Amino acid sequence: MSNKELAMQLINNLSEYKLGYVVAYLQGINADESADDAYCEQLLDDYNNSDDKGDFVSFEDAVKMCGVDINAIQS
Repeated sequence: MSNKELAMQLINNLSEYKLGYVVAYLQGINADESADDAYCEQLLDDYNNSDDKGDFVSFEDAVKMCGVDINAIQS
């Protein structure tokens, strides 16, 4: 039995409400990846054109900026 035949058999045995989950999953794996690629390229372009790109903040400075007491949350 092929994977497609097995999938169809399993789908035929699903209740209607569970079928919605399968449809959503199948739509997700069939989604157009070019839209994702374009989004990621835009993020990279935005970063590369940013004036504050490359500014490094140490962990300790980030903790201070956020007002967190790191000793209070460590166990």
